[in-house]
Amino acid sequence: MTSSFDDTLHTHAPSQDGSFTAYSKEYGEHYHSTKDGALSESLKKHVIPAFEHVKTKDEINILDICYGLGFNTLATILYYQKHAPQKKLHIHSPELDADLIRSLVHFNYPPEFRPLQKVIEALSKKNIYEDETLRVEIFLGDAREYVKRFHKHFDIVYQDAFSPSVNPLLWTKEYFADIAKAIKDDGILTTYSTALKTRLALYENGFSIYLAQTEGVRDFTLASLKPLKKGKKIDMKHKINCNPQIKPLSDREVAQISIS
Repeated sequence: MTSSFDDTLHTHAPSQDGSFTAYSKEYGEHYHSTKDGALSESLKKHVIPAFEHVKTKDEINILDICYGLGFNTLATILYYQKHAPQKKLHIHSPELDADLIRSLVHFNYPPEFRPLQKVIEALSKKNIYEDETLRVEIFLGDAREYVKRFHKHFDIVYQDAFSPSVNPLLWTKEYFADIAKAIKDDGILTTYSTALKTRLALYENGFSIYLAQTEGVRDFTLASLKPLKKGKKIDMKHKINCNPQIKPLSDREVAQISIS
């Protein structure tokens, strides 16, 4: 167990809502929007809109791409404990950086997360936490390979990887093809990305695309294989006609960029 937060490749960074995120020296990006706020972004762009979609279900399976600092997972646990403590919650989260996970017991989390210290410690030490209504599993390894294990399993997917410019393999149309197989037909995907390339990659895999707007954070995207009852649906055919030169990222394109 490391005795401090992993500051060789990461540094603490304050965000707008008073909570701390971290800056990844490897990827050259923060884990959260410093403008929206780390906790606000997790709650308003992922947890709350997804919860509204699945709140009639008794058991919920969530794929959190990727675990990172754990805000999405931890904020989800807190929100469900407050608003739907009777629901059974299963969270699966791949993460490539094992050293980061080990160091998170020393991260400067917001005070709201203090009741979850037992969960944080268990995940940092064993990559798993389980009680009567909650099960969280962190998979240390390649998210692309992990997603392929599942078929129509997830009610919610938090698509929250580093941006396509620095982590493109988690934003290609082939990647979203695997997500489409892993998510339930009535599931929902949330992502901070509003880029047309991202939306095209989802759309070409059968997702309907929605613009999401919430006070206090910038616009984000919701997607589902079935039409959502609420939300501003984006006319993707019109977007394609207006932007014929823009194509979704592909694995082949990413490979060619890597070689060059």
